[in-house]
Amino acid sequence: MNDYINDLIRENLRVDERDMLQYRNIKISTGVVKNASGSAMVEIGNTKVVAGVKFDIGEPFSDAPDKGVLITNAEFVPFAAPEFEPGPPDQYAVELARVVDRGIRESEAVDLSKLCIVPGEKVMMMFVDIYVLNNAGNLTDAASLAVIAAMKTARMPKVENGELLQNEVGEPLPVVRTPISVTVYKINGKLLIDANDREEQASSASLTVILDEDGIIHGMQKRGSGYITEQEFSDILEIVKNKYDELKSIVDKVVDDGAHEV
Repeated sequence: MNDYINDLIRENLRVDERDMLQYRNIKISTGVVKNASGSAMVEIGNTKVVAGVKFDIGEPFSDAPDKGVLITNAEFVPFAAPEFEPGPPDQYAVELARVVDRGIRESEAVDLSKLCIVPGEKVMMMFVDIYVLNNAGNLTDAASLAVIAAMKTARMPKVENGELLQNEVGEPLPVVRTPISVTVYKINGKLLIDANDREEQASSASLTVILDEDGIIHGMQKRGSGYITEQEFSDILEIVKNKYDELKSIVDKVVDDGAHEV
């Protein structure tokens, strides 16, 4: 199969007849988890990821006494792919959570000071949970979209006497930046986006870049043993900037309308 993919890519062709810089069909739905304060499901082709946001009370970190706490986790449901197994998160799940967390944290996407209840004593803890329901390639971009859509539609619970009223809806989560990841893959010397699972197996390297609306990079993650040249790196950044606007427009539409498909 890798030889077949490589032969196609050499001719600037793909197994599903997409252009090299074209995403598969993207569908985002919000409010999909009843018990979450905010949630979203993203489908990119057959890849399906759900993200949820919930809150609890806890103590702040000692170096940030007046800010809430962010905790990001990822879980691969065993039936999502043959290689996924029950048990604690594996290395790839941990990596996925860290990449998404880095984008939120480094961009300061959420004003965590608004999650402070009593400085130095009590703050809201924001849990961002990612569930991979089907892995058909490009999980990072799907997870990134699901998380930002979930956060942008989340509402914090009300606080009374230092306690959360979980059934009382309060203010919207103060999301002030929109970090989104775009992953570019290298196959047979060619660059392409949104690799499906077969293309991922044939890829020698990939680079995920996390960008915000001002074009500021908040994280990068390289995968694969292959190399990326200086010119390819420059080309990747240009691709990411162009695709960021496309993805953000979809998220903005979702936030306004509740569901969107392209």
